[in-house]
Amino acid sequence: MSTSVSVRQLSAQWVTPEFFRGYGQVIFASVDGKSFDAEDAQLNLQNGIPRFYIMRLENKGRKFRKITRHVQCTQCLGSLEGQDWLIAVAPPSDGYKPSLEDVVAFRIPGNCFIKLEVGTWHAGPYFDADFVDFYNLELSDTNVVDHFSYDFVKHHKLEFEIVSSH
Repeated sequence: MSTSVSVRQLSAQWVTPEFFRGYGQVIFASVDGKSFDAEDAQLNLQNGIPRFYIMRLENKGRKFRKITRHVQCTQCLGSLEGQDWLIAVAPPSDGYKPSLEDVVAFRIPGNCFIKLEVGTWHAGPYFDADFVDFYNLELSDTNVVDHFSYDFVKHHKLEFEIVSSH
């Protein structure tokens, strides 16, 4: 029985609101005083106490074996200090696993943030610096009671690697 793990490369495309719509929203700066509308983050945080914090992540390369989702809230992520970063996503699914064919990667510029829709599968953030600080908006207990992961190596002997396009 073979125990080798295959690697599938994902080419990261620059995020746009149109390309990211199936996974959540991309939020760019707007003028002060603009009225709330559909271009603002449409948040779902009513299932607990919202938590807004800065998390420091160390560089862990660009390969991943697991993908995670949260089914009780949206999640917002953005880098501090204008750092570009990468994330892999798959759309929300009814079952306990994402579709392998639906896993895609995005490059997120440092001048915006993303809101992950409830149930969106995600792996990352990934980046090339030694570390990057990210702000994160989720629920206070998201990583305790609402953290569901799927292991590609266990179920498919597969891992993904995000590569830069162009």
